[in-house]
Amino acid sequence: MTTAATDAATDNLAALESEAIHIFREVAGEFDRPVILFSGGKDSTLLLHLAIKAFWPAPVPFPLLHVDTGHNFDEVIAFRDHVVAKYGLRLIVANVQDWIDDGRLTERPDGTRNPLQTQPLLDTITQHKFDAVFGGGRRDEERARAKERIFSLRNAFGQWDPRRQRPELWNLYNGRHRPGEHVRVFPLSNWTEADVWNYIAREKVELPSIYYAHQRKVYKRDGMWLTEGPWGGPRDGEEVKELTVRYRTVGDGSCTGAVESTASTVEEVIAEVMASRLTERGATRADDRLSEAAMEDRKREGYF
Repeated sequence: MTTAATDAATDNLAALESEAIHIFREVAGEFDRPVILFSGGKDSTLLLHLAIKAFWPAPVPFPLLHVDTGHNFDEVIAFRDHVVAKYGLRLIVANVQDWIDDGRLTERPDGTRNPLQTQPLLDTITQHKFDAVFGGGRRDEERARAKERIFSLRNAFGQWDPRRQRPELWNLYNGRHRPGEHVRVFPLSNWTEADVWNYIAREKVELPSIYYAHQRKVYKRDGMWLTEGPWGGPRDGEEVKELTVRYRTVGDGSCTGAVESTASTVEEVIAEVMASRLTERGATRADDRLSEAAMEDRKREGYF
């Protein structure tokens, strides 16, 4: 990379960081009970890193919320708990299994629990009276997320209506909302997957090990490499192989696929991401393939 290109990349990351920190501070000043959605994945980890920088040396003034499907990768849950302990953070966990056990939710026939996260999320927001909810969504991930504003108003039922999106001019954000409504806030809206990884490299942000190449037993389904877990395993005819893989995104293990990769360092991951023509969700998330409007339908219901 030339010196000019390096300088431009550095300036871009500095601008993105400055915007995100400004957003965190705006929310702290404008809302009463914000919360940060945190799963231990790369985007939510980056979100937390930026929040720590925004308020340093004071502690992060918001709790973390994880909607736990019960189908998460062990490495990610261990990392989540490690980060919470390291920074002395308050973590609220909404376990999807609790909603299934008491009948508020019913297990899906396909076994995936990603779509089941919406009700626990909305119930927990209501219970704790959160009025601003930080998420790690980026506009380059998926078409529905590309429609999202940085401040995204949700009605009293937690639902999203793209027609109610407010103009966002310069760095002015409108957080006004009626009682019972809340605002989803997306400080990473203008970041790309490449920006995320370049910033992780620059800041030496720690991530779960499964984002880097490792050996894992996997089987192919619908063009993706899935792994066995509490969500089930291979069906008849699905051959298990031990491959060198990594994960570009993490979520419910029943619908999050790995990619074959030998990228074991941040620099190697960046080179791989730069060469890819698919976003991480498009390449490795089966729940986004349920229909052309799968993500938008779930967002209208109150999903992330």
